[in-house]
Amino acid sequence: MPAKPKPKPKLKPKRKPPAQAVAVARATPAFEGLLHNLREVIRAARQQALRAVDVVQVRTCWAVGHHIVEFEQGGAARAAYGRGLLDRLARHLTAEFGKGFDARNLRHMRSFYQLFPNWNALRSELSWTHYRTLLRVEETAARQWYMNEAVAQNWNTRALERQIGTLYYERLLVSKDRQPLRDEAAKNVAALPLSPRDFVRESVLLEFLGLPNSALLPSCGIHRRQPLHACPSAPRPVTP
Repeated sequence: MPAKPKPKPKLKPKRKPPAQAVAVARATPAFEGLLHNLREVIRAARQQALRAVDVVQVRTCWAVGHHIVEFEQGGAARAAYGRGLLDRLARHLTAEFGKGFDARNLRHMRSFYQLFPNWNALRSELSWTHYRTLLRVEETAARQWYMNEAVAQNWNTRALERQIGTLYYERLLVSKDRQPLRDEAAKNVAALPLSPRDFVRESVLLEFLGLPNSALLPSCGIHRRQPLHACPSAPRPVTP
């Protein structure tokens, strides 16, 4: 008996692509325009949020430093705390607000106020990390120059560190031909990888917010900071 022919396998009907995929494939210029506008709105909102936190952080660090200095200068009774004052404060503040207010950071804040006692003389475009970097510059004139130049050249914190580390200001002072130095500085900055996290977000900001260092900050382009809102130049002294 001849063998029966094998039945032909049934062809599975082709699945239609999901309606969503069809919609994406057929995206119209109007849809692309809407998507572009939404991206811009979200990016702008994230920029404003990051800038706002940055502004508050600088203001808070200055005010904390002010209160500490005022307390330390308040007489013999307060002087009894001596060098243990910051450690004692840090134990309480870190327990409540996180390591952004440990003894090391409190020393930075105290130095910040001592070196920049006039709130109105601060440059609102700079972040707390910018100012922490400026604390390393011992000479007042150099520190002021780096602060103003960081704003004028829109340096991120890495660029500021680079220029301070190469003694940019000091070399300009003794140079008769400054243009090659300026060209070199611009080249050094251009070689640095730029990202919004370099400019505005570092672990310092996360510590200030009491967030873990693994927290991810939104990605967005940062070009120029907004001015600080009005802040009293002399907060009320802390009550003993």
